[in-house]
Amino acid sequence: MVAKRAALERVRAICMALPGVNERLSHGAPTWFAGKKTMVMFTDDHHGDGRLALWVAAPPGVQRDMVEQEPERFFVPPYVGTRGWLGLRIDRSPDWDEVADIVEEAYRVVAIKRLLTQLDAASVSGPGSPPPAQGRFPRSRRAGTHRPGR
Repeated sequence: MVAKRAALERVRAICMALPGVNERLSHGAPTWFAGKKTMVMFTDDHHGDGRLALWVAAPPGVQRDMVEQEPERFFVPPYVGTRGWLGLRIDRSPDWDEVADIVEEAYRVVAIKRLLTQLDAASVSGPGSPPPAQGRFPRSRRAGTHRPGR
């Protein structure tokens, strides 16, 4: 079980490390914006759903693939799910590197070109890693490449 406060601080650090991100409450939940566009919402037992989770902007098709592959961790969030957003449970021993990848991809979905250029300039790519502009949602679980249980 992940403590709410510790999870919120980790998510906050991940989001605020991205260029041009700001945080404010939206609908009573801590929410991060890339410029003016919402990218991540932190939810705690939203309307009694029993989940500590993130709702994140996602590239087209990712929501369906992730929910089908791992329904115990990924879900269609209310309200924004119809726009392709993805729900990610963070109350079950999350892989924080994966969470960071998912948050970065959410940022890439909504950020303007100037912010993406800043992010890519700050990224350090090692040999064999994909160019920063390519999607990595998440790297190890890209649609069609993830096999549950690995």
